[in-house]
Amino acid sequence: MSSSETEKAPQLTRVLRLPAIVLFGLTYMSPVAVFTTYGIVNDETAGHLPAAYVLALAVMMLTAHSYGRMVRSFPAAGSAYKYSQKVFGGHVGFLTGWTLMLDYLFLPMVSFLLAGIYLHAQFPGVPQGVWSVLVLLVVLAFNILGVKFVSRITAIVMGVTALLLITFVTLGGIESQVSAGEAFQSFVPESGQWSLLAGGAAILALSFLGFDAVSTLAEEAHNPRRTIPLGIILTTAIGGGLFILVAWIGSLVRPDNDFSNPDSAGAELMESVGGSALSGAFTAVYVLGCFGSAMVSQASVSRIIFSMGRDGLLPNRLFGRLNPRFGTPVGALIAVSAVALLSTVLTLDQAVVMINFGALAAFSMVNLSVIKHYLFGRGRTLGARSLLVNGLLPGLGFASTVWLWTSLTGETFVVGLVWMAVGVVLLAISTRFFTRKPPELHMDEAGDPAPGPEEAVAPGKGSGARV
Repeated sequence: MSSSETEKAPQLTRVLRLPAIVLFGLTYMSPVAVFTTYGIVNDETAGHLPAAYVLALAVMMLTAHSYGRMVRSFPAAGSAYKYSQKVFGGHVGFLTGWTLMLDYLFLPMVSFLLAGIYLHAQFPGVPQGVWSVLVLLVVLAFNILGVKFVSRITAIVMGVTALLLITFVTLGGIESQVSAGEAFQSFVPESGQWSLLAGGAAILALSFLGFDAVSTLAEEAHNPRRTIPLGIILTTAIGGGLFILVAWIGSLVRPDNDFSNPDSAGAELMESVGGSALSGAFTAVYVLGCFGSAMVSQASVSRIIFSMGRDGLLPNRLFGRLNPRFGTPVGALIAVSAVALLSTVLTLDQAVVMINFGALAAFSMVNLSVIKHYLFGRGRTLGARSLLVNGLLPGLGFASTVWLWTSLTGETFVVGLVWMAVGVVLLAISTRFFTRKPPELHMDEAGDPAPGPEEAVAPGKGSGARV
Protein backbone atom coordinates (compact mmCIF):
# COMPACT_ATOMS: atom_id res chain seq x y z
CA MET A 1 0.00 0.00 0.00
CA SER A 2 1.43 3.39 -0.93
CA SER A 3 1.75 6.20 1.57
CA SER A 4 -0.85 8.24 -0.30
CA GLU A 5 -3.33 5.38 -0.09
CA THR A 6 -2.61 4.97 3.60
CA GLU A 7 -3.26 8.67 4.20
CA LYS A 8 -6.64 8.41 2.51
CA ALA A 9 -7.79 5.49 4.67
CA PRO A 10 -9.98 6.79 7.52
CA GLN A 11 -8.53 6.05 10.94
CA LEU A 12 -10.13 6.02 14.38
CA THR A 13 -8.54 8.06 17.19
CA ARG A 14 -6.65 6.46 20.10
CA VAL A 15 -8.38 7.88 23.21
CA LEU A 16 -9.11 4.85 25.43
CA ARG A 17 -7.01 3.48 28.29
CA LEU A 18 -7.39 0.23 30.23
CA PRO A 19 -10.00 1.34 32.84
CA ALA A 20 -12.27 2.79 30.14
CA ILE A 21 -11.83 -0.37 28.03
CA VAL A 22 -12.81 -2.66 30.91
CA LEU A 23 -15.80 -0.47 31.79
CA PHE A 24 -16.87 -0.59 28.15
CA GLY A 25 -16.72 -4.40 28.13
CA LEU A 26 -18.50 -4.75 31.48
CA THR A 27 -21.23 -2.34 30.41
CA TYR A 28 -21.68 -4.38 27.23
CA MET A 29 -22.01 -7.54 29.35
CA SER A 30 -24.43 -5.64 31.63
CA PRO A 31 -24.05 -7.45 34.99
CA VAL A 32 -27.79 -7.01 35.67
CA ALA A 33 -28.40 -9.21 32.60
CA VAL A 34 -28.08 -12.17 34.96
CA PHE A 35 -31.66 -11.37 36.01
CA THR A 36 -32.92 -11.43 32.41
CA THR A 37 -32.47 -15.18 32.04
CA TYR A 38 -32.42 -16.07 35.76
CA GLY A 39 -35.72 -17.95 35.86
CA ILE A 40 -35.41 -19.43 32.36
CA VAL A 41 -31.93 -20.93 32.81
CA ASN A 42 -32.71 -22.01 36.39
CA ASP A 43 -35.51 -24.11 34.96
CA GLU A 44 -33.24 -25.33 32.15
CA THR A 45 -30.56 -26.48 34.62
CA ALA A 46 -32.84 -27.82 37.37
CA GLY A 47 -31.78 -25.11 39.82
CA HIS A 48 -28.06 -25.14 38.98
CA LEU A 49 -27.71 -21.68 37.43
CA PRO A 50 -24.44 -20.90 39.31
CA ALA A 51 -22.88 -24.13 37.97
CA ALA A 52 -23.96 -23.22 34.43
CA TYR A 53 -22.26 -19.84 34.81
CA VAL A 54 -19.07 -21.51 36.04
CA LEU A 55 -19.08 -23.76 32.97
CA ALA A 56 -19.76 -20.84 30.64
CA LEU A 57 -16.99 -18.76 32.27
CA ALA A 58 -14.45 -21.59 31.92
CA VAL A 59 -15.20 -21.91 28.20
CA MET A 60 -15.19 -18.16 27.67
CA MET A 61 -11.87 -17.64 29.48
CA LEU A 62 -10.24 -20.02 26.99
CA THR A 63 -11.74 -18.08 24.10
CA ALA A 64 -10.85 -14.73 25.72
CA HIS A 65 -7.23 -15.93 25.83
CA SER A 66 -7.41 -16.62 22.09
CA TYR A 67 -8.78 -13.13 21.42
CA GLY A 68 -5.88 -11.68 23.37
CA ARG A 69 -3.37 -13.68 21.35
CA MET A 70 -4.83 -12.44 18.06
CA VAL A 71 -4.91 -8.80 19.18
CA ARG A 72 -1.16 -8.98 19.79
CA SER A 73 -0.57 -9.60 16.11
CA PHE A 74 -3.47 -7.59 14.68
CA PRO A 75 -4.13 -4.56 16.93
CA ALA A 76 -6.85 -2.95 14.80
CA ALA A 77 -10.64 -2.82 14.66
CA GLY A 78 -12.58 -5.73 13.23
CA SER A 79 -13.19 -8.41 15.85
CA ALA A 80 -13.37 -12.11 14.89
CA TYR A 81 -13.92 -11.03 11.27
CA LYS A 82 -10.47 -9.50 11.05
CA TYR A 83 -8.65 -12.37 12.74
CA SER A 84 -10.15 -15.11 10.58
CA GLN A 85 -9.67 -12.94 7.48
CA LYS A 86 -5.97 -12.44 8.18
CA VAL A 87 -5.36 -16.09 9.00
CA PHE A 88 -7.76 -18.03 6.75
CA GLY A 89 -8.29 -15.53 3.95
CA GLY A 90 -10.93 -13.07 2.87
CA HIS A 91 -13.71 -15.53 2.08
CA VAL A 92 -13.62 -17.20 5.51
CA GLY A 93 -13.17 -13.81 7.15
CA PHE A 94 -16.27 -12.43 5.49
CA LEU A 95 -18.41 -15.42 6.48
CA THR A 96 -17.11 -15.27 10.06
CA GLY A 97 -17.90 -11.58 10.31
CA TRP A 98 -21.26 -12.06 8.65
CA THR A 99 -22.21 -14.85 11.07
CA LEU A 100 -21.15 -12.80 14.10
CA MET A 101 -23.06 -9.85 12.67
CA LEU A 102 -26.29 -11.76 13.34
CA ASP A 103 -25.65 -11.46 17.08
CA TYR A 104 -24.27 -7.94 17.00
CA LEU A 105 -27.10 -6.55 14.90
CA PHE A 106 -29.80 -8.01 17.13
CA LEU A 107 -28.19 -7.33 20.52
CA PRO A 108 -29.07 -3.59 20.48
CA MET A 109 -32.57 -4.55 19.34
CA VAL A 110 -32.98 -6.86 22.35
CA SER A 111 -31.81 -4.09 24.69
CA PHE A 112 -34.26 -1.59 23.18
CA LEU A 113 -37.03 -4.19 23.39
CA LEU A 114 -36.32 -4.90 27.08
CA ALA A 115 -36.14 -1.18 27.88
CA GLY A 116 -39.49 -0.68 26.17
CA ILE A 117 -41.07 -3.59 28.08
CA TYR A 118 -39.98 -2.31 31.50
CA LEU A 119 -40.75 1.37 30.78
CA HIS A 120 -44.19 0.46 29.45
CA ALA A 121 -44.83 -1.53 32.64
CA GLN A 122 -44.02 1.55 34.71
CA PHE A 123 -45.78 4.03 32.40
CA PRO A 124 -48.52 2.04 30.64
CA GLY A 125 -49.96 5.16 29.02
CA VAL A 126 -47.04 5.23 26.56
CA PRO A 127 -46.87 2.30 24.08
CA GLN A 128 -43.92 -0.07 24.41
CA GLY A 129 -42.75 0.65 20.85
CA VAL A 130 -42.62 4.39 21.53
CA TRP A 131 -40.35 3.85 24.53
CA SER A 132 -38.08 1.59 22.46
CA VAL A 133 -37.76 4.19 19.69
CA LEU A 134 -37.04 7.01 22.16
CA VAL A 135 -34.23 5.03 23.81
CA LEU A 136 -32.92 4.11 20.35
CA LEU A 137 -32.71 7.76 19.27
CA VAL A 138 -30.87 8.81 22.43
CA VAL A 139 -28.38 5.94 22.06
CA LEU A 140 -27.78 6.83 18.41
CA ALA A 141 -27.10 10.46 19.31
CA PHE A 142 -24.62 9.51 22.05
CA ASN A 143 -22.73 7.14 19.73
CA ILE A 144 -22.48 9.76 17.00
CA LEU A 145 -20.79 12.07 19.54
CA GLY A 146 -17.96 9.55 19.86
CA VAL A 147 -16.57 6.64 21.85
CA LYS A 148 -14.88 8.90 24.41
CA PHE A 149 -18.27 10.38 25.27
CA VAL A 150 -19.73 6.86 25.42
CA SER A 151 -16.97 5.78 27.82
CA ARG A 152 -18.05 8.51 30.27
CA ILE A 153 -21.66 7.33 30.13
CA THR A 154 -20.61 3.71 30.71
CA ALA A 155 -18.81 4.75 33.89
CA ILE A 156 -22.07 6.21 35.24
CA VAL A 157 -24.06 3.13 34.23
CA MET A 158 -21.56 0.78 35.88
CA GLY A 159 -21.48 2.88 39.05
CA VAL A 160 -25.26 2.71 39.51
CA THR A 161 -25.29 -0.99 38.60
CA ALA A 162 -22.55 -1.71 41.14
CA LEU A 163 -24.60 -0.06 43.91
CA LEU A 164 -27.62 -2.24 43.08
CA LEU A 165 -25.59 -5.45 42.98
CA ILE A 166 -23.81 -4.64 46.25
CA THR A 167 -27.18 -4.02 47.90
CA PHE A 168 -28.61 -7.27 46.52
CA VAL A 169 -25.61 -9.37 47.55
CA THR A 170 -25.50 -7.85 51.05
CA LEU A 171 -29.21 -8.18 51.78
CA GLY A 172 -29.38 -11.54 50.01
CA GLY A 173 -26.69 -12.95 52.28
CA ILE A 174 -28.69 -11.80 55.30
CA GLU A 175 -31.95 -13.23 53.94
CA SER A 176 -30.44 -16.62 53.03
CA GLN A 177 -32.95 -19.45 53.40
CA VAL A 178 -30.50 -22.41 53.37
CA SER A 179 -28.18 -23.98 55.90
CA ALA A 180 -24.40 -23.76 55.66
CA GLY A 181 -24.22 -27.38 54.47
CA GLU A 182 -26.57 -26.67 51.55
CA ALA A 183 -25.08 -23.32 50.55
CA PHE A 184 -23.10 -24.69 47.61
CA GLN A 185 -25.58 -27.29 46.42
CA SER A 186 -26.41 -25.22 43.32
CA PHE A 187 -22.78 -25.63 42.16
CA VAL A 188 -22.89 -29.45 42.24
CA PRO A 189 -24.90 -31.06 39.42
CA GLU A 190 -26.37 -34.47 39.96
CA SER A 191 -25.61 -37.48 37.81
CA GLY A 192 -26.95 -37.07 34.28
CA GLN A 193 -27.38 -33.29 34.53
CA TRP A 194 -24.31 -32.25 32.52
CA SER A 195 -26.36 -32.01 29.34
CA LEU A 196 -28.69 -29.61 31.16
CA LEU A 197 -25.72 -27.51 32.24
CA ALA A 198 -24.38 -27.42 28.67
CA GLY A 199 -27.75 -26.23 27.39
CA GLY A 200 -27.87 -23.54 30.05
CA ALA A 201 -24.26 -22.48 29.45
CA ALA A 202 -24.96 -22.16 25.71
CA ILE A 203 -27.69 -19.64 26.50
CA LEU A 204 -25.47 -17.81 28.99
CA ALA A 205 -22.50 -17.65 26.59
CA LEU A 206 -24.05 -14.63 24.90
CA SER A 207 -23.63 -12.70 28.15
CA PHE A 208 -19.87 -12.86 27.59
CA LEU A 209 -19.86 -11.08 24.23
CA GLY A 210 -18.32 -8.13 26.07
CA PHE A 211 -14.81 -9.38 25.37
CA ASP A 212 -15.46 -9.50 21.65
CA ALA A 213 -16.76 -5.95 21.94
CA VAL A 214 -13.46 -4.97 23.60
CA SER A 215 -11.52 -6.33 20.63
CA THR A 216 -13.38 -3.95 18.30
CA LEU A 217 -11.84 -0.98 20.17
CA ALA A 218 -8.24 -1.82 19.26
CA GLU A 219 -7.86 1.16 16.90
CA GLU A 220 -9.10 3.52 19.62
CA ALA A 221 -6.93 2.19 22.47
CA HIS A 222 -3.55 3.40 23.68
CA ASN A 223 -0.91 0.65 23.30
CA PRO A 224 -3.49 -1.89 22.02
CA ARG A 225 -1.10 -4.87 22.08
CA ARG A 226 -1.06 -4.58 25.86
CA THR A 227 -4.31 -2.91 26.90
CA ILE A 228 -6.71 -4.87 24.67
CA PRO A 229 -5.58 -8.42 25.65
CA LEU A 230 -5.53 -7.40 29.33
CA GLY A 231 -8.90 -5.68 28.94
CA ILE A 232 -10.38 -8.81 27.36
CA ILE A 233 -9.21 -11.07 30.20
CA LEU A 234 -10.30 -8.63 32.94
CA THR A 235 -13.70 -8.06 31.34
CA THR A 236 -14.37 -11.79 31.07
CA ALA A 237 -13.13 -12.65 34.58
CA ILE A 238 -14.83 -9.75 36.40
CA GLY A 239 -18.08 -10.07 34.47
CA GLY A 240 -18.20 -13.85 34.91
CA GLY A 241 -17.41 -13.53 38.61
CA LEU A 242 -20.30 -11.09 39.07
CA PHE A 243 -22.69 -13.39 37.20
CA ILE A 244 -21.71 -16.35 39.39
CA LEU A 245 -21.96 -14.35 42.64
CA VAL A 246 -25.41 -12.94 41.86
CA ALA A 247 -26.71 -16.33 40.70
CA TRP A 248 -25.39 -17.96 43.88
CA ILE A 249 -26.95 -15.34 46.18
CA GLY A 250 -30.22 -15.84 44.31
CA SER A 251 -30.06 -19.58 45.00
CA LEU A 252 -29.64 -18.84 48.73
CA VAL A 253 -32.60 -16.46 48.81
CA ARG A 254 -34.99 -18.60 46.74
CA PRO A 255 -33.66 -22.18 46.85
CA ASP A 256 -37.05 -23.52 45.75
CA ASN A 257 -36.81 -21.62 42.41
CA ASP A 258 -40.58 -21.29 42.56
CA PHE A 259 -41.25 -18.11 40.58
CA SER A 260 -44.69 -17.09 39.38
CA ASN A 261 -43.19 -16.09 36.02
CA PRO A 262 -39.64 -17.13 34.98
CA ASP A 263 -39.37 -13.99 32.80
CA SER A 264 -39.81 -11.77 35.86
CA ALA A 265 -37.75 -13.84 38.29
CA GLY A 266 -35.28 -10.97 38.74
CA ALA A 267 -37.92 -8.60 40.05
CA GLU A 268 -39.32 -11.31 42.35
CA LEU A 269 -35.83 -11.97 43.72
CA MET A 270 -35.33 -8.28 44.45
CA GLU A 271 -38.70 -8.09 46.21
CA SER A 272 -37.81 -11.12 48.32
CA VAL A 273 -34.61 -9.39 49.43
CA GLY A 274 -35.61 -5.74 49.82
CA GLY A 275 -39.35 -5.40 49.29
CA SER A 276 -41.08 -3.17 46.75
CA ALA A 277 -38.53 -0.36 47.20
CA LEU A 278 -35.64 -2.51 46.01
CA SER A 279 -37.80 -4.03 43.28
CA GLY A 280 -38.59 -0.52 41.99
CA ALA A 281 -34.93 0.46 42.12
CA PHE A 282 -34.10 -2.72 40.24
CA THR A 283 -36.48 -1.78 37.44
CA ALA A 284 -34.87 1.66 37.10
CA VAL A 285 -31.33 0.27 37.10
CA TYR A 286 -32.31 -2.54 34.75
CA VAL A 287 -33.60 -0.04 32.20
CA LEU A 288 -30.41 1.98 32.65
CA GLY A 289 -28.41 -1.22 32.09
CA CYS A 290 -30.37 -1.88 28.89
CA PHE A 291 -29.55 1.65 27.79
CA GLY A 292 -25.83 1.19 28.49
CA SER A 293 -25.71 -2.24 26.87
CA ALA A 294 -27.50 -0.95 23.76
CA MET A 295 -25.09 1.98 23.56
CA VAL A 296 -21.91 -0.09 23.65
CA SER A 297 -23.27 -2.93 21.51
CA GLN A 298 -24.33 -0.43 18.86
CA ALA A 299 -20.88 1.19 19.02
CA SER A 300 -19.17 -2.19 18.59
CA VAL A 301 -21.19 -3.46 15.63
CA SER A 302 -20.86 -0.10 13.89
CA ARG A 303 -17.07 -0.49 14.02
CA ILE A 304 -17.28 -3.96 12.49
CA ILE A 305 -19.48 -2.59 9.71
CA PHE A 306 -17.04 0.31 9.31
CA SER A 307 -14.12 -2.13 8.94
CA MET A 308 -16.00 -4.16 6.35
CA GLY A 309 -17.06 -1.00 4.49
CA ARG A 310 -13.53 0.40 4.51
CA ASP A 311 -12.47 -3.05 3.30
CA GLY A 312 -14.79 -2.93 0.29
CA LEU A 313 -16.94 -5.88 1.40
CA LEU A 314 -19.80 -3.48 2.08
CA PRO A 315 -20.49 -0.22 0.19
CA ASN A 316 -17.63 2.09 1.11
CA ARG A 317 -19.56 5.29 0.48
CA LEU A 318 -22.18 4.32 3.07
CA PHE A 319 -20.21 2.38 5.67
CA GLY A 320 -16.47 2.93 5.17
CA ARG A 321 -16.26 6.62 6.06
CA LEU A 322 -16.06 8.59 9.29
CA ASN A 323 -17.97 11.75 10.10
CA PRO A 324 -15.47 14.62 9.66
CA ARG A 325 -16.64 16.42 12.79
CA PHE A 326 -17.04 13.60 15.30
CA GLY A 327 -14.75 10.94 13.78
CA THR A 328 -17.43 8.26 14.13
CA PRO A 329 -18.94 5.84 11.56
CA VAL A 330 -22.33 7.57 11.26
CA GLY A 331 -23.51 5.53 8.27
CA ALA A 332 -22.91 2.26 10.12
CA LEU A 333 -24.58 3.61 13.27
CA ILE A 334 -27.71 4.58 11.35
CA ALA A 335 -27.84 1.16 9.67
CA VAL A 336 -27.68 -0.61 13.05
CA SER A 337 -30.43 1.67 14.38
CA ALA A 338 -32.62 0.85 11.39
CA VAL A 339 -32.32 -2.88 12.12
CA ALA A 340 -33.05 -2.21 15.81
CA LEU A 341 -36.45 -0.77 14.84
CA LEU A 342 -37.55 -4.42 14.73
CA SER A 343 -37.84 -4.02 18.51
CA THR A 344 -41.20 -2.35 17.83
CA VAL A 345 -42.70 -5.41 16.12
CA LEU A 346 -40.96 -8.51 17.56
CA THR A 347 -41.61 -10.25 20.87
CA LEU A 348 -38.76 -11.01 23.27
CA ASP A 349 -38.97 -14.73 22.49
CA GLN A 350 -38.68 -14.04 18.75
CA ALA A 351 -35.70 -11.73 19.28
CA VAL A 352 -33.78 -14.07 21.57
CA VAL A 353 -34.06 -17.00 19.16
CA MET A 354 -32.07 -15.01 16.58
CA ILE A 355 -28.94 -14.75 18.71
CA ASN A 356 -26.24 -17.07 20.10
CA PHE A 357 -25.51 -19.02 16.87
CA GLY A 358 -23.19 -16.36 15.47
CA ALA A 359 -21.30 -15.73 18.70
CA LEU A 360 -20.34 -19.36 19.30
CA ALA A 361 -19.46 -19.89 15.63
CA ALA A 362 -17.20 -16.82 15.67
CA PHE A 363 -15.59 -17.87 18.96
CA SER A 364 -14.72 -21.22 17.38
CA MET A 365 -13.02 -19.47 14.45
CA VAL A 366 -10.94 -17.25 16.73
CA ASN A 367 -9.62 -20.30 18.59
CA LEU A 368 -8.71 -21.97 15.29
CA SER A 369 -7.08 -18.74 14.09
CA VAL A 370 -4.64 -18.78 17.01
CA ILE A 371 -3.56 -22.35 16.24
CA LYS A 372 -3.03 -21.69 12.54
CA HIS A 373 -1.43 -18.27 12.93
CA TYR A 374 1.06 -19.07 15.69
CA LEU A 375 1.84 -22.74 15.02
CA PHE A 376 1.64 -22.93 11.22
CA GLY A 377 2.46 -19.38 10.09
CA ARG A 378 5.76 -18.52 8.43
CA GLY A 379 8.70 -18.33 10.86
CA ARG A 380 6.83 -19.70 13.87
CA THR A 381 8.52 -21.85 16.52
CA LEU A 382 7.09 -24.96 18.18
CA GLY A 383 8.58 -24.69 21.66
CA ALA A 384 6.86 -26.11 24.74
CA ARG A 385 5.45 -22.74 25.76
CA SER A 386 4.13 -22.02 22.28
CA LEU A 387 2.47 -25.43 22.08
CA LEU A 388 0.73 -24.75 25.39
CA VAL A 389 -0.27 -21.12 24.80
CA ASN A 390 -0.97 -21.33 21.08
CA GLY A 391 -1.99 -24.97 20.72
CA LEU A 392 -3.47 -26.66 23.78
CA LEU A 393 -5.40 -23.72 25.26
CA PRO A 394 -7.05 -22.57 22.01
CA GLY A 395 -7.66 -26.23 21.11
CA LEU A 396 -9.57 -26.67 24.36
CA GLY A 397 -11.35 -23.39 23.66
CA PHE A 398 -12.45 -24.62 20.24
CA ALA A 399 -13.65 -28.01 21.50
CA SER A 400 -15.60 -26.56 24.42
CA THR A 401 -17.17 -23.84 22.27
CA VAL A 402 -18.34 -26.40 19.71
CA TRP A 403 -19.79 -28.43 22.58
CA LEU A 404 -21.87 -25.45 23.68
CA TRP A 405 -22.73 -24.65 20.06
CA THR A 406 -24.29 -28.09 19.57
CA SER A 407 -26.46 -27.49 22.64
CA LEU A 408 -28.40 -24.64 21.00
CA THR A 409 -32.06 -25.04 20.05
CA GLY A 410 -33.20 -26.13 16.61
CA GLU A 411 -34.82 -22.75 15.96
CA THR A 412 -31.51 -20.99 16.61
CA PHE A 413 -29.76 -23.25 14.10
CA VAL A 414 -32.41 -22.58 11.45
CA VAL A 415 -32.08 -18.81 11.83
CA GLY A 416 -28.26 -19.05 11.89
CA LEU A 417 -27.96 -21.26 8.84
CA VAL A 418 -30.36 -19.10 6.82
CA TRP A 419 -28.30 -16.04 7.77
CA MET A 420 -25.09 -17.83 6.70
CA ALA A 421 -26.67 -18.77 3.37
CA VAL A 422 -27.48 -15.12 2.71
CA GLY A 423 -23.85 -14.29 3.48
CA VAL A 424 -22.60 -16.89 1.00
CA VAL A 425 -24.81 -15.36 -1.71
CA LEU A 426 -23.53 -11.84 -0.97
CA LEU A 427 -19.94 -13.06 -0.99
CA ALA A 428 -20.45 -14.84 -4.29
CA ILE A 429 -21.84 -11.68 -5.87
CA SER A 430 -19.10 -9.41 -4.49
CA THR A 431 -16.32 -11.75 -5.67
CA ARG A 432 -17.93 -12.64 -9.02
CA PHE A 433 -18.71 -16.17 -7.86
CA PHE A 434 -15.44 -16.62 -5.96
CA THR A 435 -13.20 -15.80 -8.92
CA ARG A 436 -11.75 -12.83 -7.05
CA LYS A 437 -10.36 -12.46 -3.58
CA PRO A 438 -12.23 -10.15 -1.22
CA PRO A 439 -10.18 -7.00 -0.45
CA GLU A 440 -7.67 -7.26 2.42
CA LEU A 441 -7.92 -5.20 5.58
CA HIS A 442 -5.19 -2.53 5.70
CA MET A 443 -4.65 -1.12 9.16
CA ASP A 444 -2.47 1.85 10.12
CA GLU A 445 -0.53 0.80 13.20
CA ALA A 446 1.86 3.73 13.35
CA GLY A 447 2.75 4.60 16.90
CA ASP A 448 2.20 1.12 18.29
CA PRO A 449 5.14 -0.64 19.94
CA ALA A 450 6.96 -3.02 17.65
CA PRO A 451 5.93 -6.66 18.11
CA GLY A 452 8.31 -9.08 19.77
CA PRO A 453 9.46 -12.32 18.12
CA GLU A 454 6.29 -14.15 19.12
CA GLU A 455 4.08 -11.33 17.85
CA ALA A 456 5.96 -10.76 14.60
CA VAL A 457 4.08 -9.19 11.74
CA ALA A 458 1.99 -11.73 9.87
CA PRO A 459 3.22 -13.00 6.50
CA GLY A 460 2.32 -10.61 3.72
CA LYS A 461 1.48 -7.85 6.16
CA GLY A 462 4.78 -6.01 6.46
CA SER A 463 4.64 -3.88 3.36
CA GLY A 464 0.90 -3.49 3.23
CA ALA A 465 -0.28 -2.43 6.63
CA ARG A 466 2.73 -0.95 8.38
CA VAL A 467 3.66 2.65 7.61
